Amino acid sequence: MKVLRNKGFDKSNWTQLPRDVVVGHDVLAQLPQVCDDLSLGDSVLIVAGKQTMEVAGHRVEELLSRDYTVRTFLAEKISPAVIRRVEEEAKKVQFLVAVGGGKNIDTAKVASFNTDRQFISIPTAASHDGIASASASVPTPEGNLSLKVHPPIAVVADTGIIASAPHRLLASGCADLISNASAVLDWELAHRLKGEPISEYASTLSRMTAEAMIRNADLIQPNREETAWMVVKALVASGVAMSIAGSSRPASGGEHKFSHALDRIAPGKGLHGEKCGIGTIITLFLHGADWQGARDALRKIGAPTTLREIGIDDATGVEALLLAATIRPERFTILDTGISRESAESLISMLSKD
Repeated sequence: MKVLRNKGFDKSNWTQLPRDVVVGHDVLAQLPQVCDDLSLGDSVLIVAGKQTMEVAGHRVEELLSRDYTVRTFLAEKISPAVIRRVEEEAKKVQFLVAVGGGKNIDTAKVASFNTDRQFISIPTAASHDGIASASASVPTPEGNLSLKVHPPIAVVADTGIIASAPHRLLASGCADLISNASAVLDWELAHRLKGEPISEYASTLSRMTAEAMIRNADLIQPNREETAWMVVKALVASGVAMSIAGSSRPASGGEHKFSHALDRIAPGKGLHGEKCGIGTIITLFLHGADWQGARDALRKIGAPTTLREIGIDDATGVEALLLAATIRPERFTILDTGISRESAESLISMLSKD
């Protein structure tokens, strides 16, 4: 299933990063100034969900309608069909603004890439590391597609809005960041065993974001703007690491493959970051790294550390762990080294123990 438009072969390697990143209290009011600074044009398409339109979308519409021709698209889900509809609307404007969580931002990200238009990311929750990255995840009947697109030209993250979102979303974003620890270890393993190129800068930056979350787990508290500020900055840094690497490698390893396997076997169970956090405990254990430290940090933050906490039984977890190696087989991880059913059962059982 074709989702991305083929832009032709190019031997050069471009590193694209957000030009403006505005984080803080009530920074949504600065959106017109950001648009003016970037000279993006005079017409805009706002992509949001029904709920995120209420949270921030109407405010964005009000701010931009003073100086721009504004169109709005309500995207209640992300799919190739919805992306194509957004692309048709995007062709009528000069730039896009995505308001919401991962689904809305990834929808706008792919549509803007395919129509050669820039987009601004306005997260309403810090639930994932895609708010500033050049990668997008699109679910299809065959499984999730991880796509290399382009990052937003700007990120406007209002910590007041993000802090008021359910804490579960913030905890999921923190778990996604902690999973960078295992993703980098998988990348280094692929470098040693398969000769895969690795970026020292990208891997170091990605590892730093994971370490910061683990080190500051006690500071991750519900409904605090200081917490939202810290997490958003780490999510942006993780996105920058992926842009430097030219792929999602610094932030997506075996733990993400495990998450995607769970998506196939037990769809609708748990948030993306929550499943990646649980997968991180498993993959860090296999690497011989500090899995207990990651588990303890996840608990302090309020993220689940067992499959049962997100409504998945152990038998399903075992099947997902065995299936994980078939997800994105070109991306070598610790889960691709060969795990027997007996070992998988032992690993999943370990998750349920204190």
